[in-house]
Amino acid sequence: QVQLVESGGGLVQAGGSLRLSCAASGRTASIYAMGWFRQAPGKQRELVATIPSVGSTNYADSVKGRFTISRDNDKNTVYLQMNSLKPEDTAAYYCNVRNLIGGRWYDYWGQGTQVTVSS
Repeated sequence: QVQLVESGGGLVQAGGSLRLSCAASGRTASIYAMGWFRQAPGKQRELVATIPSVGSTNYADSVKGRFTISRDNDKNTVYLQMNSLKPEDTAAYYCNVRNLIGGRWYDYWGQGTQVTVSS
């Protein structure tokens, strides 16, 4: 099992910045990738950015050039720096950890943190 604790959401004006953090604990040695997803009211959850233990980061087209995902492996923490925020970025943001154990994938989710961008 992996436990995730998120922080950093809030209310910001368009053009502003926020930084989300997500600390993982538990079975962290098997982490394959960490990432962020978001879900706006009435919409499906969508990928924002992911960062694997080995390999390149991946971003949704809608956030490329504005958001940066990073990871501190010593702290088992993933960050999402969000700049030039737009009202359409308003959503609940969820941290995700994907483990690979015995050839099987396991996904873990944080409780979600609300990001609201006012126009």
